[in-house]
Amino acid sequence: MKTVKFMTAVALMFMVTASFASNKVVKSKLGDIELTNQKDGGSVVCTAGFNDELKILKEAETAVLVKGKCGNGWIDKSKIETVAAKVGDKSISLDSITIGGYIDDPNLWNILVDNINDFEGIEINRDFKEYLTYTMDREQTEIRNGEN
Repeated sequence: MKTVKFMTAVALMFMVTASFASNKVVKSKLGDIELTNQKDGGSVVCTAGFNDELKILKEAETAVLVKGKCGNGWIDKSKIETVAAKVGDKSISLDSITIGGYIDDPNLWNILVDNINDFEGIEINRDFKEYLTYTMDREQTEIRNGEN
């Protein structure tokens, strides 16, 4: 039982640390920035452009390790800003994924495919007013339920 509790605690800690993993995208605040090979400076690895988006790989107190088009390097935190996610972009691309399935009875699929064009809509021409025994006032209902 102790082993199960221990494994559950380890799994929970792993999930929490994974949820805090940085997937932030940042860019330069003022202009082109130089990526260095050390936190406190050092030799310049490459120069990232003003509009280049950089992904944060690791964070330190005053610097961050980022990955850009030109390579990986350290940047001072004061020189970068977070890029906001695009509004309304909630699309999922399935171009490279093949979706397959299995049907136990292939005749069912043939029935659905074959009868789509032959299907005629159902018309409801019945009046349901006779079943309405009383009317309800929306405002009074909201007051009764404490919603107003």
